[in-house]
Amino acid sequence: MYVLIAGGGKAGANVMRTLLRNGKEATVIEQDRERFERLEHEFEHQAMLGDATEIYVLEKAGIRRPPDLVLALTGDDEDNMVICQLAKEKYGVAKVIARVNDPRNQAHFDLLGISPTVCATSSVMGLVEHEVPEHELVHLLELRKENLEIVEVQIDKSSPVAGKKVESLSLPEGARLISVMRDGRSEIAVGSTELQAGDQVLAILQPGKEDELRKVLLKR
Repeated sequence: MYVLIAGGGKAGANVMRTLLRNGKEATVIEQDRERFERLEHEFEHQAMLGDATEIYVLEKAGIRRPPDLVLALTGDDEDNMVICQLAKEKYGVAKVIARVNDPRNQAHFDLLGISPTVCATSSVMGLVEHEVPEHELVHLLELRKENLEIVEVQIDKSSPVAGKKVESLSLPEGARLISVMRDGRSEIAVGSTELQAGDQVLAILQPGKEDELRKVLLKR
């Protein structure tokens, strides 16, 4: 397995270390000379100085092989988009993963068909929402290729579904309950599962179905 990493910051360097530790072949490209020198000291010939948006740099790094995976982890979203587009369309790389630095740019990655993406800001906000009880419905994961998302819902005493079985619920089309966590223990949600106040429910649904699901599971 050969992995090409564009961007040798903390994320890129940590991924590089992990890949090498697991016996994978990898090259990391970094355009900042000072940062590159640190990478070169650690990774020697597997670190390369250059701008990964430039074709000759990518080719020197071995993108013509092509790599099994290209990771675009620079601090610039436009660069990450260009790198992924070049990898996919010019060199036929089957799998790319892009870092999204500004969540507002996620739509641009989606329009270009760049998936999966990783956004630290969105991930942190998801954790924040998870820990803040006033958020009734928390987005945990988006499965963009599958056009699905996973959300968590906290059932309270005023919920219309408290005390009801899953099979009796009128869930919206395109939404299913996955699991129920109660007293620190999780179980798969089946028809006979009875929902109780305090339950944390995971649901999978199509985007845009959140309001319909909220109406069913939470206070009307």
